[in-house]
Amino acid sequence: MSTSTESPRTDPDAESAAATQWASVLLHQRRTTLPKRLQGPGPDPAQQAEILAAASAAPDHGQLLPWRFIEVPQSQRARLAEVFAAALLERDGQAGEPALEQAREKAYRAPWLLLAVARLRGDDPTIPASERLLSTGCAIQNMLLLATAMGLGSGLTSGKALQSEGLRRLFGLQPDEDALCFINIGHVGQARKARERPPVSAYFTRLGDPSVERDASLT
Repeated sequence: MSTSTESPRTDPDAESAAATQWASVLLHQRRTTLPKRLQGPGPDPAQQAEILAAASAAPDHGQLLPWRFIEVPQSQRARLAEVFAAALLERDGQAGEPALEQAREKAYRAPWLLLAVARLRGDDPTIPASERLLSTGCAIQNMLLLATAMGLGSGLTSGKALQSEGLRRLFGLQPDEDALCFINIGHVGQARKARERPPVSAYFTRLGDPSVERDASLT
């Protein structure tokens, strides 16, 4: 009696359909989770490495690598908290201690906290800032999607403190770099109600559609 060592044949069409279904579910499961709704533990070191590696799959015209991510470990949160408070005082010299403490508290919320930085100037002048920014956004989305696949919650936060000189000094940003947002990742402590997704018709048209060209002529 002979035994076969050949691997079972797979159906490429079935595999493609399964992958498409999985990707569609994943994309629509991703939603923003506010940092205050995230709880520890954050992703473990292996998960962190996978999430960061997902960014490398983003489109990158000219392979400029116009983005980078800076982790803010728990041991450095106090420094970030003081930058948040100082930035608030720069905007509002009359801010009281309760408001300053609220600003500081934002530095401690997310179990895993990253600053997304984009290099929008310099290097190849033929690649505009818009393309660099788009590449950075794709890298961030890749990270958020993989976090979702791992069962983690995530969200992006910004604010006027991102433009402060104190924050630029803290993170060592170069003159051609801008801080875009913070990436917050952790386990979901309190699920947020899913928002309704916009219909495709709200953002899709077809060139040559008479109704589209008629609407354009009225502007």
